Amino acid sequence: LCAVSYADNVVKIGVFEPMSGDNGAGGKQEVLGMQYANSVCPEVEIGGETYSVELVYADNASSNDKAPSAAQTLVSSGVSVVLGSYGSGVSIAAGDTFANAMVPAIGVTCTNPQVTSECDVYFRICFLDPFQGTVLAGFAKESLGATKAYCLAKQGDDYSGGLCNYFISAFGKDNCVYEQFPEGTQDFSTYITNAQNQGCDVFFSPVSTEAAAQIIAKANTQALGMPILAGDTWDSNVILQAAKGTDLSINVTTFYQEGADADFDAGIKAWISGDSVNLANNGGNDELAAVTVMGYDAYFFALEALKAAGSVDPEEVLAVIPSVTYEGVTGSIALDDTGDAVRDSAFVKSCNTETGVWDFVTVAKAA
Repeated sequence: LCAVSYADNVVKIGVFEPMSGDNGAGGKQEVLGMQYANSVCPEVEIGGETYSVELVYADNASSNDKAPSAAQTLVSSGVSVVLGSYGSGVSIAAGDTFANAMVPAIGVTCTNPQVTSECDVYFRICFLDPFQGTVLAGFAKESLGATKAYCLAKQGDDYSGGLCNYFISAFGKDNCVYEQFPEGTQDFSTYITNAQNQGCDVFFSPVSTEAAAQIIAKANTQALGMPILAGDTWDSNVILQAAKGTDLSINVTTFYQEGADADFDAGIKAWISGDSVNLANNGGNDELAAVTVMGYDAYFFALEALKAAGSVDPEEVLAVIPSVTYEGVTGSIALDDTGDAVRDSAFVKSCNTETGVWDFVTVAKAA
């Protein structure tokens, strides 16, 4: 915990997240981790002076078109560093805005490689989709016994399309059926039927939580008959609530499993439960999503960058971020030459449709 003082200095950390739109539920959960971290440690020592940390919010609305203006709002407000976003597409779309202003951005759970490879001021603390896609394909083959996979992504979505492509590459293109649904799709019955008619053994669809809930509903009523597999976006209360009471098998890869740090879990769950807004933003209960824990770690990683810079000037913070390290709740964080976290493992967990919680399955390591 931080020592409390009463300095007049304020350092602003931008929160670039979807608080509305398709990924609004996930964005709110990611922000909860940052807010809890700010409540735990509201001040930081920078260049020998104590600064109060102010979180400044900009809703990118889960929209690639709206992302640049949301990013510009943060730049104009004088933030020293930005956290976010949940969703790779909006992160990629905002990259030029942050780069033009020389304001560093720290991706929390945006897993598409282009977030950092196409932008010199973007960094990230999570694993990437090439790794996640390979882990998911291996799990489908080895643990689920799948020999033919149905893959469903959203048209124009960098995250779901990219992750499907990495999965297909690892699983084997000739053994996959790949389809994309357009913006605004609400009825997924045709896609469920296609997967069944093609004789697939697993249904892979790493899409937004909003689309996921609709897929789960149709998979249940149409008796899908095969396990569902997805990436980190499905690690959400939205999924647990949609799947509870069904006969579906749902497995996901993610960044953290509740129970890995009991003291941390107890503290943040009490904080979430103690405030009605926090509870609502977490989906109505205190079930802990990995993105929330990643948001917590991202906040403290940003504080380490500010301390290392000894300055609130964004360009000076940008200069030191590549060398910053931090021992987080989700593990050790250090960056490679591209600005990506050096991560070699992912949690795999399964939705318990009776109790409405996630059950730990395994920790998958990089080959």
